[in-house]
Amino acid sequence: MTTLHDTAAPGVLPHAAAPVSTRLYALDNLRAAMMWLGIVLHVGVIHMTGQRLLPWRDSQTTLAADVLVAFIHAFRMPVFFLLAGFFVAMLLEQRGPRALVRHRLRRLALPFAVFWPPVYVLCAVFALAFVHRMVRGTWGLDPTIMPRTPGVPEGPITLHLWFLWMLLWLSLLTPLAQWLLQRAAPAAGAALLHRWAGTLGRAPWGIALLAAALAAVGAQHGDGLVHPSESFLPHWTEWAHNGLFYAFGLALYIQRHDLLQHDMRRWRRYAVAGLLLFMASGAIFWHATGDSFTLPLAPRVAFAFAYNAAAWCLSFALIGLFAAHLRQPHPALSYLADSSYWVYLVHMPLTIGFGALMFGLPWPAGAKIVLNIAATTAVCLASYHLVVRFGALGQLLNGKRHTRAHCPQATVIH
Repeated sequence: MTTLHDTAAPGVLPHAAAPVSTRLYALDNLRAAMMWLGIVLHVGVIHMTGQRLLPWRDSQTTLAADVLVAFIHAFRMPVFFLLAGFFVAMLLEQRGPRALVRHRLRRLALPFAVFWPPVYVLCAVFALAFVHRMVRGTWGLDPTIMPRTPGVPEGPITLHLWFLWMLLWLSLLTPLAQWLLQRAAPAAGAALLHRWAGTLGRAPWGIALLAAALAAVGAQHGDGLVHPSESFLPHWTEWAHNGLFYAFGLALYIQRHDLLQHDMRRWRRYAVAGLLLFMASGAIFWHATGDSFTLPLAPRVAFAFAYNAAAWCLSFALIGLFAAHLRQPHPALSYLADSSYWVYLVHMPLTIGFGALMFGLPWPAGAKIVLNIAATTAVCLASYHLVVRFGALGQLLNGKRHTRAHCPQATVIH
C-alpha cells in the first residue's frame, strides 16, 4: 500500500495534472472499510443456506447471510482493484517504473512470502477441526473427511491472499503495459486513457458497456459469476474480470479530478441504481436457478449483466460517498486504516476458528454472526496494537513503525 497525496488543500480533490503532496484520506478510509467487510463476508459464508462456498458451515443458517454475502461480493473486490490501480498509477507517475517494481515487491511480495505459510497452516488446522465437528461431532483433525470445494484446485492455494497475489502480478505488468502503449502510440496513449476513463466513467451507456464486458466473461461460468479459484495460476476469466477494474483504476488516476468530482455529485444516484440492479440480479437468479446453481445461457447473461452493472454503480457510489463526506483525517479511521493490512492478512483463520468453537450451539445464526465478527475484529485489532503497530511488522506492512509517544496519521498500503 501507499499513501495518497496531492497539492490541493486538505479535503480538496486534486486536479489531474497536479503533483502529489496532500493526502486524500477519503480513499484510505474507503479501503479500510472494505478490508473490514472481509471479516463480515467470511463469517457470513459460514451461515449461508444456499450453495456451499467453503467446506465448513454452521448448523444454524439464515437467508440473510446469503443476501449479505452476495451484496458485499458485488462491490468489495471491485473497489479494491479500482483503488489498487489508482495507487499504482500514482506510484508510476511519481517514482517511475523501477521504483514502482521495488515498492510492489517490498509491500506485496515480501508480506505474501512471510504470511502465507503460517496463515495457510492455521486455516488448514481450523478448517479440519470445524469439519470434524460437523461430521463426527467431536474435535479432531482428519483430512480424509474434508469435502472438496468445486472450482478450487487440489494442493496448496493462496486462500484469501489471492488478491495480494493477483495484485502483485498486475502491478509488475503495469510498467510493461505502459511501455508497450507508448511504443504503439507515443503521443496518443495518455490521451486515449483520458478519453476512455472520462467517457465510460460518466455516461450510463459507458457503465452498461463495462458491465457487458464483464457479463461476457462471467458467462463462461455456470452461475454467471467469476469466483476466485485461489490458485497460484488463476483462470483467464479471473485476470479479465479483476483486470478490468484495475485498468479502470489506472485511468481513474489520470482523470481523478473530473471523475472523483462526478462521483461526489452523483453518489446517491449510483447507490440507488446499484441497489435496484442488485435486486434485479437476485430476482433473475432465483427465478432461473430452481434447485440448481447452473443457469441457462440467456438468464445467465442477464444475471451477470445486472450484477456487474450493480458492481460498477455501487463502486462509484462508495468512492463518491467517501470523497464527499469522509475526506478529512480522523484518529479512529486513521487507526483502522493503519491496521487494515494486518486485519486482511490474519482474519481468515480467526473466522474459521471462532466458527468452529460456536458450532453446535443452539443460538440463532444472526447472534453467531455478530459474535464471530466482534471476536475476530477484537483479536485482529488487539494483536495489531500489541504485536504489529510499534514494531518491525508494522514497518514491513505500512512502511514505517509508529512510536508510542506519537502516533501519526495513517500510512496505508496497496
